[in-house]
Parts: sequence; structure tokens; C-alpha cells
Amino acid sequence: MVKSMMGSNSLVYPILGFASCIVFLYLSFGDFLSVNYKNDPKLSFVERNGSNFIVDGKLFYINGWNSYWFMDHAVHDYSRPRIKEMLQAAAKMGLTVCRTWAFNDGDYNALQIAPGQFDERVFKALDYVIAEARQVGIRLLFSLVNNLQAYGGKTQYVKWAWDEGVGLSASNDSFFFDPSIRLYFKNYVKTILTRKNTITGVMYRDDPTIFGWELINEPRCITDASGDTLQDWIEEMSSFIKSIDKKHMLTIGLEGFYGPKSSKKTTVNPEFWAADLGADFIRNSAPSAIDFASVHIYPDHWFKKKSLEGKLKFVAKWMRSHIEDGEKVLKKPVMFTEFGLSDENKGFDPAQRDQFYKTVFDVIYESAKKKGAGGGSFAWQFFVEGMEDYNDDFGIVPWKRASTYQIITEHSCRLAKAHGTIASQKENLKQICR
Repeated sequence: MVKSMMGSNSLVYPILGFASCIVFLYLSFGDFLSVNYKNDPKLSFVERNGSNFIVDGKLFYINGWNSYWFMDHAVHDYSRPRIKEMLQAAAKMGLTVCRTWAFNDGDYNALQIAPGQFDERVFKALDYVIAEARQVGIRLLFSLVNNLQAYGGKTQYVKWAWDEGVGLSASNDSFFFDPSIRLYFKNYVKTILTRKNTITGVMYRDDPTIFGWELINEPRCITDASGDTLQDWIEEMSSFIKSIDKKHMLTIGLEGFYGPKSSKKTTVNPEFWAADLGADFIRNSAPSAIDFASVHIYPDHWFKKKSLEGKLKFVAKWMRSHIEDGEKVLKKPVMFTEFGLSDENKGFDPAQRDQFYKTVFDVIYESAKKKGAGGGSFAWQFFVEGMEDYNDDFGIVPWKRASTYQIITEHSCRLAKAHGTIASQKENLKQICR
């Protein structure tokens, strides 16, 4: 018997080796392999008709949220289940679009290690995020770079150019005008848009799970307050993206401040400094390649001395002003892609955040009822339990506070009631809107 086994070692060892490979692949990518993605809900591309979003011929108003951390947490086995947990919980709340990062430049778990060099392990994590979102019928709004330093941002691009001896300036704002850096970014964008998902087999630019692209999170170009530098960059990059992908919505990622030549710089901007950041909501959002305008809402960062009541009055005025611009000037939808209230405010109570959320939701619903340009809002930001180290002073686990959960789900229901339910929402809304 022993002799017989030894004689067959030439067969046993290759079989054992093959089996070991299979076990390794399963342990490493079990979440990727275990889901049957062939039974995904059928999604259609989101389209635009004037100042409205359309899905399958129906008006589409969005109750969305931010979970910037999806790709980063999808890299590792121990954190990957958080993506599924968050997406499933969001679907049960009637949420329809998640805004998240499709960038990590030169940082820990970097997608882009150096200009044009990518970590396939991280790219597969982004593939996973898209595949999981499709499973529950949720769409994704992908931001492509950060104006801030977190996750690399424009600072990392400038450093790369400087290290390679081709940078024109050490200023972070050279991201917008340096030809070498513009080329870096274009190459990055092209790689993202033409990526073929290793799980679904669908190229990103052909995948309706992706709601759209955001050029840059909160762009500012303080070294040119006229706004010409940022405007030139927006026009070039938006045209470049549309030359590759005409199927998806495109926005900029603005905070929404009115520039130095705008009549609203003194009547609507939070304070005088907002007009001197090199950005202008109307001018920046006007190019034909930009499908919808984006605005952020952070009243407690913009005002230090206003009462909560004063801040909420400003929020309603701020939102209505931009919605009016979308309807009368831009003829495009306006999305409030970040809104948050800090828990570091003196005397903070979670009930204050409930009031803030309700104020934002009420203005969106007001717009939806009259088929207005206020296309939706995205809370900053949602987490699942056990992620406290990744939180900031705005993030919440939405189902931990019953009143907050109710405000969010009721908003999903009344938006659906106003214009009907898109196919991917029907089952979830049946449960929560009864």
C-alpha cells in the first residue's frame, strides 16, 4: 500500500497543488466569487431632459448619500462585508444613489500608485463595489479626484510632476494649468472609463450602475480668483470625458459659491470670502458637457455665530437660489451632493441634525412636486457599525437613531409618491412605504 501511494506521487502532488490554488483563490476572493451576478436587477441609464433626470421615461428625484470609503474597504477581506451591509441597508431605506470615491492617488491602498500605474488589487475592489451596488439596484456617482489632500488629491499630482522634473510650479493649483499634470489626469480618467469590470464583464463607460462622473471634489483655485484657470480646466476635462463616454451624467463637484462677477455673491453667498476661491457656480456649470450642477451645504462650517434657526433659514435660501438658477439660467438639474451638520457644535443634540435633514428634504420635495430642477440630495455621510475610526463629525449610522431613520425613509416614500417608482426601487419601497 505504501509502495503504491509513493508510486502515484507524480499525480497526487499536481492535484494537491491545483486544489491549494483553488482554496487560496476562494479565501482571497470568496466574496467576489460567491455571488451570482447574473440575477442582477435590470438597470437603465439615467438621462437628462432639460432640468430633470429621467429613468425609463419617468422623472427621477434622488434620495442619496455619501460613503466615500467603499473602494478602500473593499480591498481587504475583513472590511469588504461593510460594502454589502451598507448597500443593502440603504436599499431598504429607499435610497437610490451613492456618491463615493473612484480615486486614491499615491496613498495607502492607492488605486493609482504613480502616474499611469495602477494596483490591480484595488481596481478589483472597485469592480466589486460596482457589482454589489448593481445587486441591490443602487447607482453610483463616482468622484475622480480630490481638491483636498485626503486620498492624494491634486497635491499628489503636483508632487508627481515635481519629482519627475516636469512640474511648472510647486503650487497645488498648478494641477489646473500644468500641461504635464493635465495629461496625467486625462490618462487616469481614460483608464477608469475604459476599465472592464472583472466581475461583471462590463466596461465602466457602458455600465448603467454608474449614475455619473464628478470631475473633482470641491474644486478651488485660490491663486486665480478671476476663475479663468479653473474654468479652462473644467471645459477641457468635461469635453475629454464626453469624447470617451456619452452615456453617463457628468458634473463638476462644486461647493456652489457664486464668483466675483455674480450678483448673488453678496446676497446668497455665506460670507465675502466665498467669492474669492476661483470658482463660480453659474459660469462653471454652464458648459454643454456638464449635465447637472452640484452644490454642498455646510452651514456650521460657513457660520460660527448663527443660531440653529438662522443656519436652517440660510440652508433653505441657499438651496432655493441654486434650484432657481438650474431652472431659469442653466436649464439643468441641480444636485446637493453633500450636506452635513457637525456634532462638534457647542450644545449639539442629534435632534438638531434631524431638523437639518428635514429642512434639506423639504426643499427637495418642494421642487419634486412641481417638477423643478432640484434633482436630489446626498447626506454626508453614512457608515455601518464598527467604523468609528473612519468617521468625522458629520457621519452617522442612520438606523441607530429611530427618528433620523424615519425622516430619511419618509423622504424616499414621498419622492416615489410624487412621480412613481423606478423599477429597481419597487420591492424595497413596498416594504417601507406601506
